[in-house]
Amino acid sequence: MNSNNRSFLSRWWKFILIAIKGEEKDFITGNVDRAIFLLSIPMILEMAMESLFAVVDVFFVAQVSVDAVATVGLTEAVMMLVYSMAIGLSMAATGMIARRIGERDFKGAADGAVQAMILAISIALVVGMVGIFFAEDILRLMGGSVGLIEQGVGYTRIMLTGNITIMLLFLLNAVFRSAGDASLAMRSLWLANGLNIILDPCFIFGLGPFPELGVQGAAVATNIGRGSGIIFQLFILFGGKGLIKITWENIKVNGPVLRRLFNLAIGGVSQYLIGSASWIFLVRIVSIFGSEVVAGYTIAFRLIMFTILPSWGLSLAAATLVGQNLGADQPERAEKSVWKCALYNMLFLLVVSLVFGIFAREFVMLFSSQPEVVQYGAMSLRYICFGYVFFAYGMVINQAFNGAGDTKTPTMVSLIAYWVFQIPFAYVTAVLWDWGPKGVFLTVAISISLYALISIHIFRKGRWKTVQV
Repeated sequence: MNSNNRSFLSRWWKFILIAIKGEEKDFITGNVDRAIFLLSIPMILEMAMESLFAVVDVFFVAQVSVDAVATVGLTEAVMMLVYSMAIGLSMAATGMIARRIGERDFKGAADGAVQAMILAISIALVVGMVGIFFAEDILRLMGGSVGLIEQGVGYTRIMLTGNITIMLLFLLNAVFRSAGDASLAMRSLWLANGLNIILDPCFIFGLGPFPELGVQGAAVATNIGRGSGIIFQLFILFGGKGLIKITWENIKVNGPVLRRLFNLAIGGVSQYLIGSASWIFLVRIVSIFGSEVVAGYTIAFRLIMFTILPSWGLSLAAATLVGQNLGADQPERAEKSVWKCALYNMLFLLVVSLVFGIFAREFVMLFSSQPEVVQYGAMSLRYICFGYVFFAYGMVINQAFNGAGDTKTPTMVSLIAYWVFQIPFAYVTAVLWDWGPKGVFLTVAISISLYALISIHIFRKGRWKTVQV
């Protein structure tokens, strides 16, 4: 290796270390590519750990039974509603807090963080009560067999009851990212999911002193891991070690801030509820064709999440850059950041789609050797990857809307792409046209492409630059 190559690698390694350590927090000045790199690296690593957790989780559960995997799939479809609320609220908080950071109003940022926590805890308590009393009914409604419900109801109940760990983990990480402290968000998720990966086999199979809980052991491990991550987050926020410092002065209900955040959150939550509800309907349609198809679809979905979540990290970087630069009255820099993030995201997902398209069966066979599960898992993976290149732009641009505080536009785009088109067309192709599961998988690819094209068209009009938060 010559001196020029060594110098090049040395510079890149230096930038990676700066990003991971979180040593730079000013993203409204200087080179845009440098800002994207320093923000996105910890976000991508954060989401990579989350995606690894998803894959490891289903890997261990697959050792129990096909019904166990199907239980995770059906529960995951319902939990998407919880994720949608957590992510939607997080996006609302990102729009507000990033704007305050750009304005250098750090107290206002802390006030926004506390009000977001109040909303998150309130929502989590309601969802937890639903989990306690209606877990069995939810699995039955989703099309679970009697045997599946008997084996998996404990998993569903624990996941829904412990949803507060999802709500707060996602929200508080959004607070860190909004302030440019992406490395802190990364560390908290690494802690949470690292513990989950370690505890998963312990609680599922009863290793050492741990009880053998089967599929519900995965839920126990998940909640312990995420709960530990939240403790770490609160320690940072109350310990005054980040840009946002929460003190006793901030811990109160702030009516004006809470109302503004709530209005933003309605749009943020709605857009993800729309997307998540569409997934529930899709899983319900897929369940018509049996547990093996649901299991294959679940494995494919986890593999897709393995790649989408790092890509999501790049999208979150765009949201932070938009919010902070609009707060600093630099809309053109904000727009430039979005197009660059979208291009990098497209190149990444193009490579992923090629790999998954060629080796779909091999990837699915890492989790199951049952022929039908492998067949439908590989089919799902290949079809959905067709829409990856377009979806790369859709992800980034819709996060840019959220970062600007415009949560209504992504809601309308999601409504058109997922409810007006995706759900009816999936049913028509799978059931009425008798295409079977293939109809659902093809519909997903088409709908995410439609989602991206509509988003690009609206973004070019530039109305998001004038939104007030």
